[in-house]
Amino acid sequence: MTTVGVLALQGSFNEHMAALRKIGVKGVEVRKPEQLESVDSLIIPGGESTTMAKLAHYHNLFPALREFVNSGKPVWGTCAGLIFLANKAVGLKTGGQELVGGLNCTVHRNFFGSQLQSFETELSVPKLAEQEGGPDACRGVFIRAPAILEVGPDVEILADYPVTSDKLGSMAPRDEDKENEMGPLDRVIVAVRQGNLLGTAFHPELTADTRWHSLFLRMGEVKGERSLQCASASNSDDPEGKGTPDLPIFE
Repeated sequence: MTTVGVLALQGSFNEHMAALRKIGVKGVEVRKPEQLESVDSLIIPGGESTTMAKLAHYHNLFPALREFVNSGKPVWGTCAGLIFLANKAVGLKTGGQELVGGLNCTVHRNFFGSQLQSFETELSVPKLAEQEGGPDACRGVFIRAPAILEVGPDVEILADYPVTSDKLGSMAPRDEDKENEMGPLDRVIVAVRQGNLLGTAFHPELTADTRWHSLFLRMGEVKGERSLQCASASNSDDPEGKGTPDLPIFE
């Protein structure tokens, strides 16, 4: 039986645990590095990213989290968890914060504003519907939410959200060639997938829609199938297939 770890330092870990129970999956709260050894996948929940980073540093979790990401096991970050997984984050508090990294994107920590500017909206998610059934839209709950400003070529965009061009222009790096071809950039990315990593700027665990959790579990199934197919083709210079990840960048 698949066991899903939920990082339980702070934030909405209880809500993720409840969503996992709803679909009949065992969830385990993770607070110490050694607990990662007994789970098949990991959810990093939403919360206050700076506080979560300080607690993770206190418990010496960052090396174990990076190793888990690099192992190929599925990891899903929601809201603050998305910030944790990003290779680069901007808009951080003075002094920055440590990141886990692995997700080839640039995240703006507090793109949508303060707690008072939190909101709910319908998001177009045809790729989610294609894989998990149901409608082509889902409810997105954004609470002091981040947004993804840029992604690498290996990142699949699952959902985006319209914003005013002046707001995006003041925060996103300018690409004049792209603007000349497409007009003003007026959307930010709010859900992505890259290999074993899933990231959402919003909180699916706060809705009744469990399709994001089901999608995440299927990522583990696909990873297991690929591991069986590729087990005999390991690189002799890197027998565990882990490679050497680039360190995350934070500003």
